[in-house]
Amino acid sequence: GVLRSGNPHPRSFGTFPRVLGKYVREEAIMPLAGAIRKMTALPAETLGLQDRGSLKKGYWADIVIFDPTTVNDRATWSQPHQYPVGIPFVIVNGQLVIDQEKFTGKLAGKILRHQV
Repeated sequence: GVLRSGNPHPRSFGTFPRVLGKYVREEAIMPLAGAIRKMTALPAETLGLQDRGSLKKGYWADIVIFDPTTVNDRATWSQPHQYPVGIPFVIVNGQLVIDQEKFTGKLAGKILRHQV
């Protein structure tokens, strides 16, 4: 895939962990609830993605379990392929894809097509 080779931008691996670690925890310029909304419900609403973006009955839900005291990005320009820390589990479409901060190899994502 596009992120497996070359030198992608460091935020390819760490955009959201950076927001949570740097701007929410360290600099306290954004509340946690506001940051989560900007990463989930707001983009879903903006893009018109139905049944996504919130944990509600009947919605599709990818779940990221993170530790707010340790979550942070580690990717740099010289080493962009670094997974973040503080995210022990990620569940995508009901499948565990990050287990104890390690990628399981499962590609459980689903391509979202434009909804008319």
